[in-house]
Amino acid sequence: MTTASKTATSRLPDVIGAEHVSSNATDLSAYAIDQKLPSVIVRPGSTEEVVEIVKYAATEKLALIASGARTKIGIGSPPARYDIALDMTRLNRIIAYDPGDLTLSVEAGVPLQKVAEALAVHRQFLPLAAPFFDRATVGGTIASGVDTPLRQFYGTARDYVLGMEFVSGEGVRSKSGGNVVKNVTGYDLHKLMIGSLGTLGVITRLNFKTFPMPAASRGFVATFETLDRAFKMRNRVAQSPLTPMTFDLLSPRVADIFSSQRAGQLTSSTMPAGVFSSGQWALAIGYSGKDNVLLRYEAELRRMAAESSAAAVIVLEDRDRAAAFAFKREFIPIALESSPAATIVKISVLSARLKDALSGAIKAAQLPWAAMARSLGVIFFALLPPDLSQASHRQLASTTDQILAAGGLLGANVTIPWCPSEWKSALKIWGPERHDLAQMQKVKKVFDPLCIFSPGRFMGGI
Repeated sequence: MTTASKTATSRLPDVIGAEHVSSNATDLSAYAIDQKLPSVIVRPGSTEEVVEIVKYAATEKLALIASGARTKIGIGSPPARYDIALDMTRLNRIIAYDPGDLTLSVEAGVPLQKVAEALAVHRQFLPLAAPFFDRATVGGTIASGVDTPLRQFYGTARDYVLGMEFVSGEGVRSKSGGNVVKNVTGYDLHKLMIGSLGTLGVITRLNFKTFPMPAASRGFVATFETLDRAFKMRNRVAQSPLTPMTFDLLSPRVADIFSSQRAGQLTSSTMPAGVFSSGQWALAIGYSGKDNVLLRYEAELRRMAAESSAAAVIVLEDRDRAAAFAFKREFIPIALESSPAATIVKISVLSARLKDALSGAIKAAQLPWAAMARSLGVIFFALLPPDLSQASHRQLASTTDQILAAGGLLGANVTIPWCPSEWKSALKIWGPERHDLAQMQKVKKVFDPLCIFSPGRFMGGI
């Protein structure tokens, strides 16, 4: 046992009870981050306990990393230090929900699935359809800043997180925003927490704006022999008055990885036959409305597909539509299970340059790959090496360097959220150094002056 472990364990049982503290070797291995183990695991059951734990960590200068279900714990650089694993899953209550005001307040450790079930009773939902949906917690999803197919219509979490409670690096319980839609008081400091990987504070409570479920939804999938034809239709839809809920382009190999047994296990669904075709590009569009709106959408999309030389089209209703959506939502975990060294490159670019960015990544690829591109300008480019050999490592490093260079010429932001932990030190997982890094470091100093929260995990060693 390390000195840090002995120190951390000595008083933490007095804070939250011995039954919620563990330094068992088997337990610790489940909280490893890039092969680094914590010295102790603590599971607080209230914000007050989180405050006391953070104060203790600050006093003892112990590094603390908060997590939920740990589905996205692999995002980011290896931690510089890792003493306390702060498991937030005991903070799992829905605190307040007002269907009439479309507002929801939850603790950070509540599962996404639990929230979805509670809102569905009142025919409402939260557009936080993130990967690992069946296991992920709300707090971890917000802290990781992951993308969702519903971003096309509903925006990102920044657009519907109304407020937040979090604990700063000095153990101060802080609040930002509010719990109602019309809130104009103070600064939106909580938005800094979104996508910060827990480097600025420990999120304990979140307030959301909820949304009514659509009257009815449909899915429309058009397949194409070439990328040019797929983009021809994509551009037609983008320039039309149509406002789809989801709007994604999937590469030919996606059909193969979606048809795997593991993919079905990850989604708890079965992909309807004939939706995606091996060897063809697919444009998958989700839309909603009343019957007349649905009919208009289908007619318009069929016309655009024909004008763009689509090989086939299919319209999905009800269960088939939900199943296809689940597979799109879970593209990242499915891709990660498709190779022993799967690596996900995320490219964010202006929508007008989406085709150039995707074409550049394809040209650079020296390994098998699969891609899903959001029409608004986000690409998830999965590289699928056959093994963890040095040859695969060299090919992947060369490929990602070329994608980074090509993205830079397009003004894109290119990062590598997921890759084998053994390869992280040799890859530029945060891309080139940003011009605003100095400002980001100042923000870190304000929120976490002793640098005890996830040290080294964010860009620039933050």
